[in-house]
Amino acid sequence: MEEIRIVPTGEEYVEGFHAAVDVVARERRYLALVEAPPLEASRAFARAVQADGGVHLVAVAPGDRVVGWCDVHRSPREGFRHVGHLGMGLLPGYRGRGLGRRLMEAAIARAWEAGLERIELEVFASNSPARALYEKLGFVTEGVRRRARKLDGRYDDNVFMALLRE
Repeated sequence: MEEIRIVPTGEEYVEGFHAAVDVVARERRYLALVEAPPLEASRAFARAVQADGGVHLVAVAPGDRVVGWCDVHRSPREGFRHVGHLGMGLLPGYRGRGLGRRLMEAAIARAWEAGLERIELEVFASNSPARALYEKLGFVTEGVRRRARKLDGRYDDNVFMALLRE
């Protein structure tokens, strides 16, 4: 198996991150987006997450190809600065190989180091593999927004999960 590195999202990886988001978004199954935002918006997001004490990591395959990401952005609101919101994705050929777990474990560890005390995420109910991974890592379901998304004529529930720092 090829060696995949997990590294902070530096400027050299922003275009790869953007491209990976676009691939996953266009699958129309896993993200709230159906296409990536403009490149400069992706660049601004990665910079802002890191500048505000959050975590933004990418999984990099040989040849410096970004094949996945995981970010935990800190809440900007007073009284909620101890909370981060997690987002992640992997290119189709890299799923089911333990890479998502590696990305999440690295992001969670860095989030705790940055002083976060709670990490939240939202996942579509239909995304069973992701939900199982989150549960293995200790995330607990806190609520469900029923029929939250209607895309291509199909409804999907939005599951809210969280992990508390022990």
